[in-house]
Amino acid sequence: MVYINGEFVPKSKAAISVFDHGLLYGDGVFEGIRAYNGYVFRLNEHLDRLYASAHSLMIKIPLSMEGMRRAVIDTLKENKMKDAYIRLVVTRGAGDLGVDPRKCSKPTVFIIVGSISVIPKEVAERGIRTIITWIRRDPVDGTSHEMKSLNYLNSILAKIEANNAGVDEAIILSTQGYLCEGTAENVFVVRGGEIWTPPAYTGALPGITQSTVFEIAKKIGLKIEERLITAHELFNADEVFFTGTGAEIVPVTEVNGRAIGTGKPGAITARISKEFQRFTSDPANGVPIA
Repeated sequence: MVYINGEFVPKSKAAISVFDHGLLYGDGVFEGIRAYNGYVFRLNEHLDRLYASAHSLMIKIPLSMEGMRRAVIDTLKENKMKDAYIRLVVTRGAGDLGVDPRKCSKPTVFIIVGSISVIPKEVAERGIRTIITWIRRDPVDGTSHEMKSLNYLNSILAKIEANNAGVDEAIILSTQGYLCEGTAENVFVVRGGEIWTPPAYTGALPGITQSTVFEIAKKIGLKIEERLITAHELFNADEVFFTGTGAEIVPVTEVNGRAIGTGKPGAITARISKEFQRFTSDPANGVPIA
């Protein structure tokens, strides 16, 4: 069952207007969220990011944050799911064929629950092969990925490039040539026992899993920081890994034909991944489906 504007509709009948500006222009925001063992992991943080993205786009979400929290929980309960991937979408709503958002009378809200496999488990366990794509991340004065909007053409073009190159994923640089992120993941570099990740001003999305890795690193006594990272530093890293709600923690073992470290998943990545599993299984880090 799919939640659409306060009602539950069978998946086969779930639909929105062809005049919805989310479809016509990518005018909307979304969140990918996970539920683990009866708890929605970091739901409040996801909703904070959703409402911040909507605020920047001047979309007035027609539900209070508490109402939206309830809608997510109710959708999981309606589908009798305790472990799930949740896609929460808010569009500008139906309007006319022009771009003027004033023609859209009311935003559309829909919630889908199901499963997702961003990177197959067996691939993630051995580490993934990547390339640095020629596509650059939209700058912060453009359709920046700081806002989690429905406009993902920038990432889709990069993913096409990775597919054409026969690798698992693409790494995107900022317009200044610094490391930014994957097509739908934050990226971390490990060098000399320290962990680095690109700052949001490169155009990268401030990730929920990314922030969890900061907590984990501090908990286990590892130095971690946001800083600019060059391609040279990436190639010569001891370890590299991706993070994301869909991907979770994924080691990167090759970039543009260059082995990262030993060419196998590293010890720090493995430790972060193990601790992340503990975080997701801790009810204190989630909202109960009750």
